[in-house]
Amino acid sequence: MQHHDRPVIVCKNATVIRMSIRRVEARTLKPGGYVIVDDMPSRVVNVEKSKPGKHGAAKITFEAVGFFDNRKRQAIMPADRMVDVPIIDKKGATVIADMGENFSLMDSDTFETYEVPKPADQDLLAQITLNCPVEVWFVMEKRVIMRVKSEK
Repeated sequence: MQHHDRPVIVCKNATVIRMSIRRVEARTLKPGGYVIVDDMPSRVVNVEKSKPGKHGAAKITFEAVGFFDNRKRQAIMPADRMVDVPIIDKKGATVIADMGENFSLMDSDTFETYEVPKPADQDLLAQITLNCPVEVWFVMEKRVIMRVKSEK
């Protein structure tokens, strides 16, 4: 069978998600950074590095908290292993409507409108009002309201 005779399965979603990550060595992870653990973007909260031993390379142990679900995740791996790090795109938007479970937002640059789920953080939710400017993070094809921008 020749190469061009093989069926090709194209998954557009996987391509888009692959484009929104980059690969780095595990040894470069630091607290406050981001990493993908169990297919979930997570914020690194703790990193421990062991020294290389007689029979192996240095190991990295890190704890991370899920970006969308706030679940704690832990991983142990060689320090030279490549890990996926999400590319986070931060944009400004204005809240234009309360749609029940979601907010309708308008992008400050492109004037595109889209819906974003309400944040789980009750303090952040209490600060959001109509026509207030917010910072939205685009992470692995999901949008999340991260903070209310202060008006100048």
